[in-house]
Amino acid sequence: MKKYQTLLFDVDNTLLDFGAAEREALRLLFKEQNIPLNPEIEANYKRINQDLWKSFEKGKIDRDEVVNTRFSILFKAYHREVDGAILEKSYRTYLEEGKQLVHGALELITDLQDHYDLYIVTNGVSKTQHKRLRASGLYPLFKDIFVSEDTGSQKPMKAYFDYVFERIANFDVNQALIIGDSISADIQGGQLAGLDTCWFNPEMKPNHTKIVPTYEIQKLEELYRVLLEKKT
Repeated sequence: MKKYQTLLFDVDNTLLDFGAAEREALRLLFKEQNIPLNPEIEANYKRINQDLWKSFEKGKIDRDEVVNTRFSILFKAYHREVDGAILEKSYRTYLEEGKQLVHGALELITDLQDHYDLYIVTNGVSKTQHKRLRASGLYPLFKDIFVSEDTGSQKPMKAYFDYVFERIANFDVNQALIIGDSISADIQGGQLAGLDTCWFNPEMKPNHTKIVPTYEIQKLEELYRVLLEKKT
């Protein structure tokens, strides 16, 4: 007897290599602005971006504030005033081309689709996520895709998962597993929704929180071991 029937996958840094897509999009954006992108600027952008998304996850700000202010905040640190929304539009165009896959992702999902009900659960911009998933070849392998922009809430909020569960036919929380790289969004969110959780942690980052995933894997193929475990 299979322990799980429904698998909920995060996208960025779980199935798609967001780091690679982000680096290329930033490179092209800064080239457009005639500014060399050096490691210091890139690191500052990532810090600002991560802080804004964490605030979004906590419900302190909305998605538009995240994406339309991150570049204005960044450039202000270098004494340059820019229209964050305009730069975001250019960046978004480049980011949408980011179809780089995490190693083993396409093979894993292609195999699992015949045996499990697969769904995408992701925070982010709907158009961007859909376009990247289509370009990567992953899109048709999932029964549905749930992007926070379309749901009215986001991971880790329980309201986000309630929205998802209501739209999956015959959904049983006891036979569902969420797989993602974010302790705060995927693992915490999954726990709040009553799900078993699998933390994808390829860099073996330490977990300094009190949030303990049901499983932890370093490679996507290790998910097979999790799925083949007998229910106890």
